[in-house]
Amino acid sequence: MARAQLLSLLLLCLHGSSHGGYEPTWASLDSRPLPGWYDGAKVGIFIHWGVFSVPSFGSEWFWSHWQGAHSKKYVEFMEKNYRPGFTYPDFAGSFTAEFYDPEEWASVFNASGARYVVLTSKHHEGFTLWPSRYSWNWNSLDVGPKRDLVGDLAAALRSKTPDIRFGLYHSLYEWFHPLYLEDKKNNFTTDNFVATKTMPELHELVNNYQPEVIWSDGDWEAQDVYWNSTGFLAWLFNDSPVKDTVVVNDRWGRGIPCHHGSYYTCTDHYNPGVLQPHKWENCMTLDKHSWGYRRNAPATDYITIHQLVTELAETISCGGNLLVNIGPTHEGRLPAIMEERLRQLGSWLDINGEAVYDSVPWKHQNDSLAPGVWFTSKGDLVYGIVLSWPSDNLMTLGSVLSTPHTHITMLGYNENHLTRRLKYKALKGGMQIVFPPMAEVKSQWAWVLVMAGVTPATA
Repeated sequence: MARAQLLSLLLLCLHGSSHGGYEPTWASLDSRPLPGWYDGAKVGIFIHWGVFSVPSFGSEWFWSHWQGAHSKKYVEFMEKNYRPGFTYPDFAGSFTAEFYDPEEWASVFNASGARYVVLTSKHHEGFTLWPSRYSWNWNSLDVGPKRDLVGDLAAALRSKTPDIRFGLYHSLYEWFHPLYLEDKKNNFTTDNFVATKTMPELHELVNNYQPEVIWSDGDWEAQDVYWNSTGFLAWLFNDSPVKDTVVVNDRWGRGIPCHHGSYYTCTDHYNPGVLQPHKWENCMTLDKHSWGYRRNAPATDYITIHQLVTELAETISCGGNLLVNIGPTHEGRLPAIMEERLRQLGSWLDINGEAVYDSVPWKHQNDSLAPGVWFTSKGDLVYGIVLSWPSDNLMTLGSVLSTPHTHITMLGYNENHLTRRLKYKALKGGMQIVFPPMAEVKSQWAWVLVMAGVTPATA
């Protein structure tokens, strides 16, 4: 590990000596307050894009499944469709991105209601979407698109959508990098890969693009000491260009997920359904079976807009953020079905965003009687996100009690909270609310009750 530690010291000398208050220990790093923007954002867009978008078959783990695990499905796909001797790097020349319009992407992301975007700067295949000095001839400027994909998106988002924060995913490991395989063979008692590849890349990304989210991955085969994770994070929080606003996830070494980080991701599709003591994120995919684009995916493999709004309601009610993943094509297009889902989400948030952005969990996360009702709050207001319209237009809640000061409205039905109040009746251990005619409510897929002057029922 000495080499990685020495490299970290050298990088500190190059980029400014550490003078902040955070030491390279988890106890110190965990004491850093979460920047407020992240908790208030609630909704982000994840983008899995890379050389794997060329075969666009199976999943973004194509190379590993084909030449690592020798999966029959992938081997047969290659034998049937490509010449003998074809290698995975041969796909890179077809990663053309000729239709990549970062300003159009920014427009779609803005329409989705997202408040931050996380692009895969480098997945486990090692191909960097920026002209990295540490990935010669295996980056988007040297081969394939012949452009800085990271830089172009960062510039578009910052110039066209100032309300959206820019973030980057980065894989610590690479499946087939010889230096990583050598370190792995040595049981990670050597750290040549970290010292000459991983750490220089991370510093390069932060200094060149100032991402306000660092979404780390590919950590699980080695301990955090091998990755020099705490050394990097101490620099990031103390001296980097984004030291005051950056947030990081929890994937920094074996045993670290769900224990250390600005927010926890724990596992993919993490959605515990109960309030968590630490800020967390539910990273999930529109394609049920892959993070990258799949050419052969039928429409039924994509979640519906109702499922997406359900996931959002469950997540934010329990204190999490929702990171919605899409997979562009190798030409740089956003698949139409994915764009449609994002725009649908945005149209719902246009009406109901008051219950989402800057909200906090309430005393109860979901209702004890009415299935599919999830709560958030803001100040003295309690929001009930109703996922299924009651068949008789009567909603009985068991977790909310009325008071003499109660009044209830519905987003998309009233212009403000002082008009068109909904009728309700106090019940023993709850309350019953009369819904308005559905045709008079703007919202679709889910509906939000705004309740003032209510108290939580005792559990």
